[in-house]
Parts: sequence; structure tokens; C-alpha cells
Amino acid sequence: MKTDGIIFSSEKLLPILLKDNAPQQVENVAHLPGIVGSAMAMPDIHWGYGFPIGGVAAFDVDEGVISPGGVGYDINCGVRLMRTNLDAGDVKQKLRTLMQEIFTAVPAGVGKKGRIRISRQELKNVLLNGARWAVNKGYGWDEDLDHTEEESTLAGADPAAVSERAFERGLPQIGTLGAGNHFLEIQVVDEIFDNVAADVMGLRKGQVVVMIHTGSRGFGYQVCDDAVKSLGKAVHKYHLSIPDRQLACAPIKSPEGKAYFGAMAGAANYAWANRQAIMHWVREGFEKTFGKGAEMLGLHLVYDVAHNIAKFEEHEVGGKIRKLCVHRKGATRAFGPGHPDIPDDYADIGQPVIIPGDMGTASYVLVGTDKGMEISFGSTCHGAGRVWSRSKALKQIRGHEVKSRLEREGILVLSASAKTLAEETPEAYKDIDEVVEVAHNAGLSRKVARMRPLGVIKG
Repeated sequence: MKTDGIIFSSEKLLPILLKDNAPQQVENVAHLPGIVGSAMAMPDIHWGYGFPIGGVAAFDVDEGVISPGGVGYDINCGVRLMRTNLDAGDVKQKLRTLMQEIFTAVPAGVGKKGRIRISRQELKNVLLNGARWAVNKGYGWDEDLDHTEEESTLAGADPAAVSERAFERGLPQIGTLGAGNHFLEIQVVDEIFDNVAADVMGLRKGQVVVMIHTGSRGFGYQVCDDAVKSLGKAVHKYHLSIPDRQLACAPIKSPEGKAYFGAMAGAANYAWANRQAIMHWVREGFEKTFGKGAEMLGLHLVYDVAHNIAKFEEHEVGGKIRKLCVHRKGATRAFGPGHPDIPDDYADIGQPVIIPGDMGTASYVLVGTDKGMEISFGSTCHGAGRVWSRSKALKQIRGHEVKSRLEREGILVLSASAKTLAEETPEAYKDIDEVVEVAHNAGLSRKVARMRPLGVIKG
């Protein structure tokens, strides 16, 4: 190990953590060349490919490496949160109609194709411009870009580094939700922890909000799959010593490292365009259901965060500012107050952090902190974290049972697949309240609001 491994956890979560192979993966990451600071894992840590899910590590840009295992297969899987000026009572009688409008408008499910048809050349523009491409095509508002991480466009995307197979998979899937843990939820704010920050974000108790959780779909998966193979060869070419072949990597400034970053940045931008298109159709669903315009209904974007990504950032290390390549896999950027990379209207409170739960459980809004900048390169958790594999969940429960139980609890569920409902049953995840409490108490991020679901759309 070239550095320490640090896991943020609690006494309650520790027994679950120790049943998993994830701690070994934290140790493995600490062996990678050029790592700066500690190899870290957030409180939602669980076993992943290469890095643990919940893993964070930063690397010196001159001496360090970049690893697709430190980003993940679903590049820029992320979450955006929209607020409304509606209360739960305003939506209750029209919830089924609203959900059906959105379910019809937003394709969901494994391999589902989208409504947007573009050429290969146009897809290159998506990879270069992210959600800005979507807004320019009429899918949203300019203000949405201001409240999207990186203003929706990660610099350095290189379409020439993307394989033909990735293009083939990406062409039909912009504006699709997908399956797995991805979801679209109509939620209600049920508790406020920080009134000042909530006011700045336009959040209040009893308010209806919308959460969209999806990523770069088959395009991002293919980019990662291609990179795992090419960087596996680079390990031998550059005589790199790694403890696990799933940590395939290359020097950041090598041709292979640059190519992976360029393709990965393109996939990140694809994901932002994907969530932007979905949000546009959600707005249309509200307009049709309530007979009012989206602006009148207050359908503004609070923020959009990425979960699986590598970025070049400047951080203070040992009293000096250093440029680093920060890998966050199943982790959320959480920059503190005053950071130049967060929107001006959030400068006083810190970057909004959106932590989704799972069906039937709470989700949270937090903000980044100065302490988090010091101890985790401005990073925090990204969700609850699995405790059951999908295969175990399928053996334990049936999808129709999950749907019936949630509807008895007053949560409307629409899904393209009963299998997905079983795989994503709430029992398959850690306690989201406990995970968020660890992040809050450790100073990684600070709680602002909690939401609970009224309606869930799954693939």
C-alpha cells in the first residue's frame, strides 16, 4: 500500500460492511501509482468492479494513473432534482394520471429505445456539448445548465476515442430511463433540517419534487468495457504493478490514458443530455396533467450531480494547491461554500448534494462542506448501497409482492418489468437514513431536506 485506506462508517453499518469484499478493494486502490491522500470509501460502500462502489481516490496528474474501474460501467450515473410549487394535496387526486403521462413519455426498461432520432455526426455533438445540446434542440431551458454539475459539459471529450460499437449503442438511447436501480420518482419533502439552505434551493416541507436517476445507458457501458481491455494491455506496456486486474489503468498523460478520459468525458456528457431530455418530458407531463405551463408550476431544476466520473480538479494537499485526477465511483462531488465551480446562487451554502434512496425509502438533499473539502476531496456518498445481490433479491421476493406492499403504503408504482421491482426491493439496500447520518456526522456533507416517494417509475 502506498497510502492509508479510510472507510467512513458507523457501528450499525460495520457488520454489513465486513461481510463484503469491499474493504479489500479499498486496500487494493491504495496500491495504485501516484495516489494522493488516502484511498477512501463512503458509508454506502459495497463490492464493485475494481474500486468499491462508494470509492474515492485522487491521483497526481504527472505521476498518477486513470482507471475505468475507478469510474464504473454506468459512466455519470447521476441524479437531478426538480422542485415544483405544488403541495402533496394538489397532486394526490391526479397522481395516477401524472405518472401515466410520464411513463408513456419516458421510455423505460432494458434496451429500450428513445424518442430522439439523430445521426452519428449529431451524436458527436452530444458527446461534446452534453445537456447544452439538448437545450439547444428545445429540450429544456438555459437556466437548467447553470444548475448542472460542470454546467452539463465535462471538458476534454473526444468522439474520436469512442468505438463504433459504443456509437451504435448510444444512437437510440438518448432520453431513456433504463432499468436496474434507475428510477423516476414523484416525491414530497417531509422534513427540513437546514431552513437557510432549503430556502436558497426553493425547498419547503409538504412540497412536491421530482427526482430522475439514470446515466449514460449502453453507450457508457461500452466505453468502459472497451477501456478495460485497452488499459489492461497498458498495464503491461508501462510496467505498472496492480494487485487486481480489474484495476486496469494507464498513466494519465499516456495516449491510452488520454483516450480513455476523452471517451469517458463524452459518456458523461451523453448522460447529462439523457437526463435533460427526460426532464423536458416530465415538464410536459405536468403541463398536460395540470393544464398549466411548466414555469407557472415552478418546475425548476434544483441541481444535477454525477456519481461515476473522473475529473481534473485542484485541491489543497499539504498546504499546496495540486492538480489531481479525482475518481468518484458511486460517490458524489460535494464542494463547500464559495467554491468557484458551484453556481453563484449556492455560493453561501455549498454545492447541493442529492442522495437517492430506493423504492419506498427516503431520499435526501445535502450540501457540501469545508470539512469535506479537507478530508475527502469534496466527496460524499451517493445512495444507500446494496446489501443483497440482484440474484439473492430474486430468490427472496417477487416483483408483484413489492408493488403490492408499496401501494399499501400509499406509493404508486409503474414498472416495465416485475423482475426489476424484485431486484430493487428496499430490503436489498442499506438503511439510507443511517448512511446519510454517517455522512452528516463525519462532516462529508450536511443534511438539508428529506423526501419520501409518492410515485415510482422503474424500468
